[in-house]
Amino acid sequence: MFLEPHFKGQRSGWIEVICGSMFSGKTEELIRRLKRAKIANQRVEIFKPKIDTRYDEAKVVSHDANFILSSPIEHSSKLLELAEGVNVIGIDEAQFFDAELPDNCQRLALRGIRIIAAGLDMDFRGKPFGPMPNLLAVAEYITKVHAICQHCGNLATHSYRLSNNPDTVVLGEKDTYEARCRTCYHMGNILDLRAQPEGKQKGEAKERKLA
Repeated sequence: MFLEPHFKGQRSGWIEVICGSMFSGKTEELIRRLKRAKIANQRVEIFKPKIDTRYDEAKVVSHDANFILSSPIEHSSKLLELAEGVNVIGIDEAQFFDAELPDNCQRLALRGIRIIAAGLDMDFRGKPFGPMPNLLAVAEYITKVHAICQHCGNLATHSYRLSNNPDTVVLGEKDTYEARCRTCYHMGNILDLRAQPEGKQKGEAKERKLA
């Protein structure tokens, strides 16, 4: 479990990143850290990308339905405008932000602000997602959390998309994505077919042959 660092003398800012696949508890951990900062009587502001309206337009909500109020913003430059007098800034779904997010987080850290960002490190193709790799590179503290593979029970590191939509950004939940380990992720839709009744499997296999 992550414990907040303590510095002697003048407090300095830093960047923490919580990353992992879908359903790994990233937002849950973000909320936990932000609540601890509030208990310490620090002024906390939370932000999320305006496009993320899956649960609520103005709340950061975990898959377990825990939530904390936030401010939706379109561009990471707004962080610089809204950070006056703030001790801690929380950022959810960091992968959906623009490429300037890492630089803007560094500017905030140089002001003495603690930044806590949570986001997917990989997209559904298994590639680095948006600004996350550059944000990870400049962070002082990185926590990689894991989901459980829904097929074999091992630690899951990948977000497997159940639909054929090729777009990188597709908002969805358990009806759209599965958490999978490396092996099950690379097995692809073979696992989907195994989970279906035998008759349906044969029917789909026949359709593929005819095609």
